[in-house]
Amino acid sequence: MSNLKMKEAALIYLDRSGGLQKFIDDCKYYNDSKQSYAVYRFKILINPSDVVELDAELGNHILHQPLKAAEVFQSVCFIAVKTLSLIGQLQTETQINIVLKLTHLPPLPSYGLDLCEFPLDYTSQRFYMMQGIVIAMTTVTKYTQGARFLCSDEACPLSKGFQYIRVHVPGATESATIRNDFLCNLCASSLQEDRKFRVLGDKQIVEIIATKALHAFQGHSNNQPFRFQSVTIFLRDESVNKMNIGNEYKIIGIPTCVKASQTAVCIEANSITFCNSKVPSGISDNFRCLLSLTSSSCWKFTAILANIFASQITPPGTYNLLKLCLLMSLVQTTDRNKELEDCLDILILTSDTLLIDRLLNFSINLVPRGIRHLVSTEIFPTLSRNKYGTGAVSIQAGSALLAKGGICFIGDLASHKKDKLEQLQSVLESRNITVYIPGKKFGEDIDQQMTFPVQCSFWSFVDMDSSSRRNAQKINTLIGQMDCSLIPANLVEAFGLLINCNESSPCHPFLPTVQHTLKKAINPEGLLYAASRQFTTEDFEKLLAFAKNLNVEFSLEAERMTHGYYLASRRIRTDSICGSKLSASALKYLVFLSEAHARLNLRNKVLKEDVLIAALLFETSLTLKYDGKKTDTEPGATVFCVAPNAVFPFELYNEEYLEQRDLYLTQCQQQLEQFIATYGPGTTIFSSDE
Repeated sequence: MSNLKMKEAALIYLDRSGGLQKFIDDCKYYNDSKQSYAVYRFKILINPSDVVELDAELGNHILHQPLKAAEVFQSVCFIAVKTLSLIGQLQTETQINIVLKLTHLPPLPSYGLDLCEFPLDYTSQRFYMMQGIVIAMTTVTKYTQGARFLCSDEACPLSKGFQYIRVHVPGATESATIRNDFLCNLCASSLQEDRKFRVLGDKQIVEIIATKALHAFQGHSNNQPFRFQSVTIFLRDESVNKMNIGNEYKIIGIPTCVKASQTAVCIEANSITFCNSKVPSGISDNFRCLLSLTSSSCWKFTAILANIFASQITPPGTYNLLKLCLLMSLVQTTDRNKELEDCLDILILTSDTLLIDRLLNFSINLVPRGIRHLVSTEIFPTLSRNKYGTGAVSIQAGSALLAKGGICFIGDLASHKKDKLEQLQSVLESRNITVYIPGKKFGEDIDQQMTFPVQCSFWSFVDMDSSSRRNAQKINTLIGQMDCSLIPANLVEAFGLLINCNESSPCHPFLPTVQHTLKKAINPEGLLYAASRQFTTEDFEKLLAFAKNLNVEFSLEAERMTHGYYLASRRIRTDSICGSKLSASALKYLVFLSEAHARLNLRNKVLKEDVLIAALLFETSLTLKYDGKKTDTEPGATVFCVAPNAVFPFELYNEEYLEQRDLYLTQCQQQLEQFIATYGPGTTIFSSDE
């Protein structure tokens, strides 16, 4: 009686949810087909909440005994087919393969599977929900979805018909569906497969890690040991190719047969949902107050941010140019499911690699996808043999794909081999990576290739004080210039920003850094400055999370100034022999820099003041890249007359120095407009009055 009641409830649910009409439409497709089928597969969408309201027992079966629940729906569907004469060829109930697709699970702890928590209760064959990031995936292979078997004894009544039908169930291996040791229930003779009725489906294997396991890739040094384990997800049929490396998903599935001897946990996926991060509601009160106090200027707020940023690592007022660029790169990251095209890659020239390493490592931990690449691992995807023996090739993510939407900090460029640097240059230029899969090596008939978008910003530095570089470095008397001959020129060009943080540069004050280091050695956990207490790391995290989700657009003035500066710069760096020295990506980087400065100011509109900061940063970077290589026919980067410390010409001690900086930047803006008017033909510069 209980079983009959559940069947009635299943029929009522199908009717109310529209599932019955979809089932009838699917039956019509099978009935109209000229092909003969041994197995008829039907997907039924299940909302557990609606089912529990209708019939608690059926809802309990769906959540905790899904295989038995599928049998209930199988019986209901078979009766419907026979009663309504939907499929003329259907003979037995076992020919119907029901796949229940759940919309969600109850938001209760017992339905979550978290490998970072103990004890692990994943042995029961029921639905669990897990959230994680894809770190590896295989190519698509085939599996047996269903098969027909016949008794080998021709005199046996079961040597014909569709009595012996085997279908794949969650958690089953290929050998559970196809084997040669099945016996007839009637005469005990061996069963033989009727191969012409074998039904094949698509299968893909994906590995994910729990989101909190990303801490292992972010360079944390709190001396807290922890473990994490990847989870293997089996995707089948319509779920194949629904997951991408680097993305975060919620997966509802059933754990497969996990033996005590196995170290990996496997889940048969039922449904997949992409995870979008929540957009923060605002910023801290301290930053809101600071924004209000600096509202009269388009430059003060970001100047103060750069001045006080990372005061745990370096004293306020030091490395302001670098810290501003880091903040601008951080606000160009994204947590949403969109292509990250506005990346800001940064290459730093420094003689203090330890401090720069600490500063960059601190910065990447302010965003969810800040990944510190380890030299012992790979930056880009690699191939390996699938450990489950399915014949598929496993593609491992690498640091760059794992940092999707964020920052990939690859450390010192000198630590990477020449072929890796060439690969990095190619990725920086094209923003994608192609993985070639040799068929012969992995048991395939043909070679394959897969292309993955690389949607992260790259940070790196070059140690200019190492013995080899110090001995080889050329003497250069031009202020703000640096010899970059030891770095491949094309690789330097591929980075959007080149920043000089050497002792000879204005952004490297020596004494405050020494004092800071000594104080930190005495009191490692202490907050040495008022800025550290007033604007905490959590405040900066909230600020960046809010700023990077702002949608910005260019004002008409800003757009004209950007194009005008690009055309003028292109013109002065063009000669009749070599053509333009300005790369095709220059305009793109100018746009990204302008947008980043506007976001950091928490504005939705890009103003010409933002374009000025972008132009100054870009011009400073060009000076480092090209000035040592000028020819008589090539005007240098100094036509615009940008000083190496143009963005921060004064040390920011108080309001008076901020005012002086604003006056200086206003003069720079006038010079930029004059530069555009002189060297940018066809460009009109509008004054504020006009």
